[in-house]
Amino acid sequence: MGDMAAMTALLLFLTIVNAYRNTMTNVCKWCDNSHPICDGAVCFTNCSLSSYCDSAEEICVTVWKQENDSVRVSSLCHHPLLLLENVLVPSYNTARCVMQAMPSDTGRLYVCGCVDEQECNDKLIFYNTSDEYSMLHSREALPVAAISLLPPLLLAVMITVLFYLYRTQRLRHSKSWTEKAGNSPNVVLQNRKAGFTYRLSSSLSVGSQGEISTACANSINHNTELLPIELGQRVGKGRFAEVWKAKLKHTESGHHEIVAVKIFSFQEYSSWKNESCIFTDANLKHENVLQFITSEERMSTLQKEYWIITAYHAQGNLKDYLTNHILSMSALLNMSASIVNGVAHLHSDYTPCGAPKFAIAHRDIKSTNILVKSDSPCVLCDFGIALRLDPTLTTDDFANSGQVGTARYMAPEVLESRVNLEDLESFKQMDVYSLSLVLWEVASRCDAIGDVKNYELPFGSMVQEHPCVETMRDVVLHGRGRPDIPDSWRRDPGMDILCDTIVE
Repeated sequence: MGDMAAMTALLLFLTIVNAYRNTMTNVCKWCDNSHPICDGAVCFTNCSLSSYCDSAEEICVTVWKQENDSVRVSSLCHHPLLLLENVLVPSYNTARCVMQAMPSDTGRLYVCGCVDEQECNDKLIFYNTSDEYSMLHSREALPVAAISLLPPLLLAVMITVLFYLYRTQRLRHSKSWTEKAGNSPNVVLQNRKAGFTYRLSSSLSVGSQGEISTACANSINHNTELLPIELGQRVGKGRFAEVWKAKLKHTESGHHEIVAVKIFSFQEYSSWKNESCIFTDANLKHENVLQFITSEERMSTLQKEYWIITAYHAQGNLKDYLTNHILSMSALLNMSASIVNGVAHLHSDYTPCGAPKFAIAHRDIKSTNILVKSDSPCVLCDFGIALRLDPTLTTDDFANSGQVGTARYMAPEVLESRVNLEDLESFKQMDVYSLSLVLWEVASRCDAIGDVKNYELPFGSMVQEHPCVETMRDVVLHGRGRPDIPDSWRRDPGMDILCDTIVE
């Protein structure tokens, strides 16, 4: 009963967050792939998902791509000053989404942008349509009707195939780090600083903002070709690995991108393997999950090492950020919602586009395993002990999956070694408990509570810096200890909702 109340409180909190966002941002249709329904010169995306944009500057956009008599429509939030499909969104200061033809290397490309009206990128308006274009509408009508009558399993397969084709097309036409593999041989270089030998990869692409593009993230599988990476400074160290800031080189121009490299020693192979397996699941991809580039086996001068290469976030982890920053109510809502959304995505049996996926239990949610992006939303990271909740596995398979994680953030049932291994929801409930402690940390640094004290970890005044399981068992189980929520925190209505969420 308590777990159901906790989830209800989380959903209520997200509703409050969205209410705040509604006053500042656009609400847009958001689907990677959808099958449009058309009537003359007006089409509808047929997208069933909507999302609040992350910032007030983002607009609603829909992209219509036609190639070989097939149509792919994607709708999303997008900053109008950034390139999309290698073009800028035209004429977007209107509530109507008027499709405009744009230059494209392959097939036809139409783009529209709009603002100030909820889901304005759902209704697509075409002007000066040709007979050939009208015929395209007729050809599309039959497949859409047929798809709607297919059994759910076949529909899921088709959506998966379409999504794969979409990802393949984006990868094929995205800006390449190197020339195509057929036109340039692999070059062997020596990394003098790290003592590694590797081959230059010719399969990476760069997004418009200088980050690794989502077209290749979560889909690269390097077997023999290693990325041209130059290690910089060490920025973190955990139980299983070290994290380094590094340069991912652009082999032709000499430019580079900043990435993070997580290096596991030979002895921590199992942790690297588990995290790699979690990351390489394409369905893990989410705006609030750390962007994965690839994992590699490297041979140093001493022994074999294992690398995981991801996006780099200069703001660091949430613990360090909260130590040095006091949050406004808007920042608190933004951060909290992004963390909750990330956990919800892990726990969900479906992707945001409706495709089935395995739920994942993180099992080590804490403020040092959450990174802060440049615009303040957060991403979950460190999946070294994460668990894929495969319903075909037995209790014997989960027998050694109980008491793991960081003692300070362990749920009471974990501390007591009473996890119900027959119910996969138990693993999600453990994450929810840890999540509530992280939300407490965020709330403790918000100016809406009045007198903001120096940052401290949950149970900071009750235990030492690195408490053991026995200590936390005494505090949480025997002493019924919980982080303190002063009455002053509840004076703000939004904070009051958040406090109820944390308590539940």
